[in-house]
Amino acid sequence: MTDPVWDPEQYLRFADERTRPLRDLLARVPALPHEPAPTVLDIGCGPGNSTAVLRERWPAARITGIDNSAEMLAAARAEGEPGSDYLLADAADYDPAPAAPDAIVSNATLQWIPGHVELLPRWAGALEPGGVIAFQVPGNFGSPSHTALAELRRSPRWRAVLGADATRSGVHEPGAYLDALAGAGCSADVWETTYSTLLTGPDPVLEWVKGTALRPVLTRLGDGAEREAFLAEYGALLREAYPAGPHGTVFPFRRIFAVGVKEL
Repeated sequence: MTDPVWDPEQYLRFADERTRPLRDLLARVPALPHEPAPTVLDIGCGPGNSTAVLRERWPAARITGIDNSAEMLAAARAEGEPGSDYLLADAADYDPAPAAPDAIVSNATLQWIPGHVELLPRWAGALEPGGVIAFQVPGNFGSPSHTALAELRRSPRWRAVLGADATRSGVHEPGAYLDALAGAGCSADVWETTYSTLLTGPDPVLEWVKGTALRPVLTRLGDGAEREAFLAEYGALLREAYPAGPHGTVFPFRRIFAVGVKEL
């Protein structure tokens, strides 16, 4: 499966909802070794909405956003957080050690990286003593939004078009991250939250997943009749799974959070 082509405008349609978990994550991050001017890496910065939140927390920080999408980085430089530095790189291969970071933050990125737990010892080794790894990932792979997508992708019609690898890598349960951070020499705080998000407008859950989970599928389909046919089938499944109510469509949004503080 080719890497997904990202659409910053579509992703940012739900910017407030997507950024809220990051704000809740940062609320549990302690003071960094070089406050008030720490070195902070935003790995998987996307269009810079997460980088802007990091700038709010650490106004004097040296912040570098890392992403493998040139389109997302262009949006980050222009509108996300123009005062930060940005680097085009793959999170799986990026070596944070030369930056000597006080904090490595990753907002909804690790689920795209196979074997991402193996990154945590490398990240911890790069931190200054007392530095922090903080990340959050979606925990909703068993939700209808994802199971319906997987089942549709495996159907005879779409399997022939999409192949068997049109899904993201996935995540672990909270205990696995707790164990991994402890094994990397960090004191760890790991928890989960399910947000009940009220979405409005036509096919709001479909519009939500167009910004994230659907990107590999949409990249493979391209533009044209096949794309529209797939969206019509998937949209019908989502409307059944998430019926509209009098005030909008309730979309449960489970997230898994982890903060690891490197031992001194």
